[in-house]
Amino acid sequence: MKKSALHPLVAEVGKANKKLFRTIYKAIERYSKIVVFRHIKPDFDAFGSQMGLYTFLKDNFPEKEVHFVGDNHPTFTPRLFPTSETLPNEWFKGGDFLAIICDVGDDERIADPRYRHARYKIKIDHHPCKKEIAKRASFLDTEAAAASELVADLLLNYPGKVLSQEAARYLYIGIVGDSGRFLFSSTSPHTFAVSEALIATGFDLHETYLAMYEKNIDSLHSLGYVLSHFKVTEHGVAYYLLPKEVQEELHITPILGKEHVNAFSNIAGINAWCSITEDPQPKDYCWRISIRSKRADISEVARKWRGGGHAQASGARIESLDDLESFLGDLDSLFA
Repeated sequence: MKKSALHPLVAEVGKANKKLFRTIYKAIERYSKIVVFRHIKPDFDAFGSQMGLYTFLKDNFPEKEVHFVGDNHPTFTPRLFPTSETLPNEWFKGGDFLAIICDVGDDERIADPRYRHARYKIKIDHHPCKKEIAKRASFLDTEAAAASELVADLLLNYPGKVLSQEAARYLYIGIVGDSGRFLFSSTSPHTFAVSEALIATGFDLHETYLAMYEKNIDSLHSLGYVLSHFKVTEHGVAYYLLPKEVQEELHITPILGKEHVNAFSNIAGINAWCSITEDPQPKDYCWRISIRSKRADISEVARKWRGGGHAQASGARIESLDDLESFLGDLDSLFA
């Protein structure tokens, strides 16, 4: 397939990051072994950016050994994304490989800690970070709607290389997922320009959306529970609790606790909304919170409560329900 002319907004990113992109391209071409990493508890963008990049590398560098690792998702894999590879510890010994880390702000959220063994690291992300993971080659833009948007910039600008339908489809899924179907304020003309280039490869857009948002009967029951048990604070913060026993009753896992958080996104009088899900894992017990907002920047509140993220979409956590009132008070004060 012939490579078409770049959209000016995509080409502009390539020009602005010419030196950095050249550094990344050289590293990709130098290493014969490459592993693509992403964050724990993956979402559309974590999978999309990882698998889009992985597929591009496999397509354009068939002579290289390329892998992808990380935890799986209870409904996305293998229905929407392939099951992650399992690499033995011996594979990482010696460190003679390139690690490319997608959609991760800080190192504690990388799904596989063995990235540390890599001789060279590249990071592509749109989250604010406390400590840079890849100091020599980090493509970071906190204004981007998705990490997949940035991966697409990098790959579309790659001289002499072509983005396949499969790779483009993965990246498009990531962009749609993290932009809230292009509704979040992070969506920009550049987001649409990248999406146009991805769609132009010819993947089936209709089937992609069907696969992304397919639900099962258990999901319908859990939505019914959420709509029957949510509460709203004085200043319009909607929230629902999913304790362990309710998850068991609904046949869902903690990672699916936020599945219906956006059921409140278009309701007049609701300014922000969040899911609050008990995660009973012994080594990291907490209540995980996914927060969304119509307009106000919720990221500072998220950071205060051991999380972070974007202006209208962030995550946080509390150690017990004893902290719930204080957390909700901080969020509610944004709209007082």
